[in-house]
Amino acid sequence: MVMEVPATWMGRVKAQAVRTGRRMAPMADQARTATAHRIEDARYWAAPRLESAAHGFEDQVAPKVSSMLTTAARKIDPTPSRSRQWPAFILVTGLAVGAIGYLFYRRNAQQWTEHMKDSASDASRWVNEKAERTAEASDQMAADASSKADETSRKMS
Repeated sequence: MVMEVPATWMGRVKAQAVRTGRRMAPMADQARTATAHRIEDARYWAAPRLESAAHGFEDQVAPKVSSMLTTAARKIDPTPSRSRQWPAFILVTGLAVGAIGYLFYRRNAQQWTEHMKDSASDASRWVNEKAERTAEASDQMAADASSKADETSRKMS
């Protein structure tokens, strides 16, 4: 191995830097590898925490900021917005009235059916009673006619 000695001060500094660089190269490689591992470990550690922080921001801070911006926009809006609650209120009220009407209809239909059953029962009872009275009356008339016929036949004999 031939060793050259530089003649200028700058050459000597350069030669010393090259020698130092050669000696430090393995340690630099080792430091680079260790740093890469540490950066990867830091990324594994930080990723779930950043995601958790993002969800926390979405759930807590973002709605407040959105509400604040919406309120500010409504305050500076030159045209007042129409209330959209009235159509929904009217729709819900209409549905409620319709449901109540349907329930009354069903109840009245059941009452009418029960009334008609009672009326039909009463009518059939009335017809049966009338038929029994008529049968009794006809039996009585037949008995009277028979007794008169017997009496007349006795008088004639």
